[in-house]
Amino acid sequence: MNRFTVEETNLLSIYHEGSREQLKENMTAALPYMDEDMRELAQRTLSKVDALTEAEFAELIICAADEA
Repeated sequence: MNRFTVEETNLLSIYHEGSREQLKENMTAALPYMDEDMRELAQRTLSKVDALTEAEFAELIICAADEA
């Protein structure tokens, strides 16, 4: 079951560099530069990533929607 929306998956694909911790660090660093709507999306996405186990994160296919 995919827990992420298309928008959330696209956002993950921008900030993903391998590990879950690196993704969270990259996205958190970008939060102050996002507009309100994008910040809300990013925070919601981060909370979903936090809820994943390492095994669940490893199974995610993270690529932009037009690449799927």
